Amino acid sequence: MKILKALMVTTAVSLALMANAAHAENKKIALVVKALGIGFFEAANKGAQEAAKELGDVEVIYTGPTTTTAEGQIEVINSLIAQKVDAIAVSANDTDALVPALKKAMERGIKVISWDSGVAKEGRLMHLNPSSSPLIGNMIIKLAADQLPDGGDVAVLSATATSTNQNVWIEEMKKVQGNYKGINVVATVYGDDLADKSYRETQGLIQSYPNLKAIIAPTSVGIVAAAQAVEDAGKVGQINVTGLGLPSEMAGHVKAGSSKSFAIWNPIDLGYSATMIAYDLIGGAEAKPGAELKMGRMGTVKLDDNNEGAMADPFVYDAKNVEEFAKIF
Repeated sequence: MKILKALMVTTAVSLALMANAAHAENKKIALVVKALGIGFFEAANKGAQEAAKELGDVEVIYTGPTTTTAEGQIEVINSLIAQKVDAIAVSANDTDALVPALKKAMERGIKVISWDSGVAKEGRLMHLNPSSSPLIGNMIIKLAADQLPDGGDVAVLSATATSTNQNVWIEEMKKVQGNYKGINVVATVYGDDLADKSYRETQGLIQSYPNLKAIIAPTSVGIVAAAQAVEDAGKVGQINVTGLGLPSEMAGHVKAGSSKSFAIWNPIDLGYSATMIAYDLIGGAEAKPGAELKMGRMGTVKLDDNNEGAMADPFVYDAKNVEEFAKIF
């Protein structure tokens, strides 16, 4: 009997040790977003969790500050360094401000990538663009121009003044502005990815530019706030709101007529791809020009000379398809 009990205890201890060992082998990948509570990033987290489930030995830590500030993200990154995560995948609020903290993370052996909104090259191993920046820049102004055959005044409602991706897309947009006859960009304002501030900035645009015909908001928070402001101002049919948004959040505004069309890539795929790339780097893959990193069901991404790669082209949503996709994200 004593021998049996001893064997049972030994077996239980062994099983516990095996479970702990298996748990210890799990890779910890932190998905750091611009701010918590934003639908785009919550959808990206769904994709990250899908990747973790598919890989089997990954724990995704979904985190970020409560407001879209570099200071908030730096606090989060320092906390993740202390937790000794294996990888950090960050959508940055500032190109340069996060670099010192991220360099410290890499010095500790943590694999660092940026996605969606990038950091300077010295602060990460690679950057995953959701699409090609020139394609996005062209798309957002084309969506406005398509509804303005005779041209007209257009304004831009961006996120923060330091938001890497927003600034790149706006610059790319300006490069091709001349391709669209009569399109005149009169102002760029910043809503800081806050719904109330974006709403107020839109009100200001409406008041300051009586001939305004379109508002381009390359931010999922801003586009919703702008559409609502246009509706509340009784400007539906006079001002078209377009840019980048989520079908689930924009379907009602498309139906109301404040937005004729908008575009976005699938944020679920973006979170999924970022997690898969981080896992590939943890496993020994090297981020260097010409390298192809694995993105699971999304295939591979090939890095350019700046160690950047694009996931997919943006997709246009309008009255014909938005309801269908609103059920998904």
